[in-house]
Amino acid sequence: MSVIPDSKDAAADAPAQVPAAEHTLRILRYLAGRPAPVAASAIARDLALPRSTVYHLLGTLATHGFVVHLREDRRWGLGTSAFELAGGYARQQPLARLGRPLVAALSDRLGESTHLAVMSGGDVLYIVEERAPRRPALVTDVGVRLPAHLTASGRAMLAALPREQVRALYPSTSAFPDRTGVGPRTPRELREVLREARARGYATEDSEVADGLRSVGAAVRDHNGWPVAAVAVTWAGDDVTEETLADAVHGTASVLEARLAR
Repeated sequence: MSVIPDSKDAAADAPAQVPAAEHTLRILRYLAGRPAPVAASAIARDLALPRSTVYHLLGTLATHGFVVHLREDRRWGLGTSAFELAGGYARQQPLARLGRPLVAALSDRLGESTHLAVMSGGDVLYIVEERAPRRPALVTDVGVRLPAHLTASGRAMLAALPREQVRALYPSTSAFPDRTGVGPRTPRELREVLREARARGYATEDSEVADGLRSVGAAVRDHNGWPVAAVAVTWAGDDVTEETLADAVHGTASVLEARLAR
């Protein structure tokens, strides 16, 4: 199929379309590099773009879910469609390729099942799964999605996001699906769960995904501090301490971070 414009009108439109596409990509890259949502005026200033252009492009991006407008704060941040794109990249390279041997080694060392997951909107998507022998059956597997607010992996990544971003993902009680009758059901309850995760340096869940199973997760961050994935371990019983597993999971997450940065 030819990519050469087949009319003078199409050729005339091309120059106008290319700058718009470039400005859109610059805005998305800018937002991805910020530690928190920002005002449209700051985007216009830092990217040297007309305010009218920035507002127009932000409106279009918001319509398609790539950005969200936090009206109370008058700020803009990345939306769930941007997370979907990040998850699509992560499923391919390099997270799964680099993370698989590390997650497998973690499972062998602990004798428990381990996972690597990424955010996909309000869900976590599992991209690496290592099942330990003679351990309980799990609902997780490669390609499975679970509500992020119920999983240790999801909580680890949510705790590393700007609070405004979390609020955009969980604006009301309708954003809190339930699995076992346990877990946060309101934005306030989720904020407390994430506060505890930040204080500890890792996230936990207990019977919130499956009865009798517990998990510990730690975020994997990129060079901007953005949580691109999370490493987690799931276990049953009291024959091993949460702190021991958390140290091991955090160590694996740190190694993966270092390898991603190369």
